[in-house]
Amino acid sequence: MPRTRLSMRKLLEVLRLFYDKGLSRNQAARACNIARSTAQEYVRRFEKAKIGWPLPQGMVESDLNALMFYPPPMASTVQDPDWPSLHLELSRKGMTLKLLWLEYQVQHPGCYGYSRFCTLYGEWAVRLRVSMRQVHKAGEKIFVDYAGQTMEVINPVTGEVMKAEIFVASLGASSYIFAEATPSQELPNWLMSHVRAFQHLGGVPEIVVPDNLKSAVTTSCRYEPDINPSYQDLAWHFRVAVLPARAAKPKDKAKAEVSVQVVERWVIAPLRKRQFFSFEELNSAIAARLTEVNARPMREYGKSRFELFELMDRPALQQLPDKNFEACEWKKARVNLDYHVQLDYHYYSVPFILAHKQIEIRFNDRIVEVYYLRQRVASHLRSRAKYQHTTCPEHMPKAHQAMHGSQAGPLTRMAKSVGPETLRMVETLIKSRDHPEQGYRSCLGLLRLAKTFGDHRLETACKRALYFSLTTLRAVRTILNEKQDLRGLPVEEPSLAAHSNIRGSIFYQ
Repeated sequence: MPRTRLSMRKLLEVLRLFYDKGLSRNQAARACNIARSTAQEYVRRFEKAKIGWPLPQGMVESDLNALMFYPPPMASTVQDPDWPSLHLELSRKGMTLKLLWLEYQVQHPGCYGYSRFCTLYGEWAVRLRVSMRQVHKAGEKIFVDYAGQTMEVINPVTGEVMKAEIFVASLGASSYIFAEATPSQELPNWLMSHVRAFQHLGGVPEIVVPDNLKSAVTTSCRYEPDINPSYQDLAWHFRVAVLPARAAKPKDKAKAEVSVQVVERWVIAPLRKRQFFSFEELNSAIAARLTEVNARPMREYGKSRFELFELMDRPALQQLPDKNFEACEWKKARVNLDYHVQLDYHYYSVPFILAHKQIEIRFNDRIVEVYYLRQRVASHLRSRAKYQHTTCPEHMPKAHQAMHGSQAGPLTRMAKSVGPETLRMVETLIKSRDHPEQGYRSCLGLLRLAKTFGDHRLETACKRALYFSLTTLRAVRTILNEKQDLRGLPVEEPSLAAHSNIRGSIFYQ
């Protein structure tokens, strides 16, 4: 036989020439331009199959090919394994096909060998959906994403219609689904949706597989994606690993894609005609629909998502941490020369040795923490007062601590060289702060104006600002830019003394 089997068309031509035209095997081979041994082997196989010529009516080429080259096997008494149950068992931690084969061999002596067992399982698994080809270990992965469709929440007071984003999470082994509505996909909502998902499950998986949205991945990369620092905080707190799906590779998170589709079809669509006036009301309706979805049996396994969750995922989940998670954001900043950093127009102190250094700020609504080289160097309560300072005395250098409450120093000496009004303005800026160093930045900016406008104009501008009680750097700069210092101060008119010839306001009533 040739290494490559000839086409069925040429095989039928050999048989036709041999049976209908009466040619010998060798003649038929020459007519079809094939080897004599090939023609002889085809005729021998045809006669051994006892099919008869002409071919029986209704016989197709695939039937002829099967009879000639794949004779039916002898009847086997080996019982095939229960492949769906075996597939579920394979999802358990530590389970292997080798162990399942050994157990099957004990129950059915004389069964398939290990290699044949693996081959048959592979052939069965191929017939499943593409999303089911991956074998997920129990409690190992949770896939998270947002649904493409949104829902609406109506403000009962203003009537404003708000869009509700639908967060979806699905466990790998059981396909158990959690979903909730949030006002947006921004970082705080993204993080707290994870927290509520873990609390709903009563445990934490080993790996979280998100998409490449900015709340999860700041810089996407196929090999080393840059995880959002706040998202990494959540991973450290719950002791999970974040493994983002590759960009433009939806099959990496096929579970999430299927779960989103289920939520859109069986949760969002049935609720499309209802009106909701709060996110609590909407999430309550979503939870009720999900209870039905998770309790519905799946055709592949004959069990529901909830049953598989209780059987496989729940026992394998890690315990929830004892402490509650606090969602925080991160920001990079550079320490100013007055050893303060700015966050939302408020200034927080750091140790003075970090002046001009690049640091990271971790903050939420309650607290502000400053990190340098991954070490926390300062911590403050969050303040919303704009252009104010929060300063710890221990962050100041010893010279500044000794100077606390004093008006002496390089800044006052520089101001005195300009003029008495400039000195008064510097002293006022320093006294108006809880700590003298909090006014250093304003004082430096004030004295720097002398390089642009000259000492005389700065002195006149400070005098005018103090006259009108405008004790800020911005006021002095505005006076100089608008050239108001060149106008002079208004002259007060002398008040008239009371006199009998002067008519008062009563005269005109």
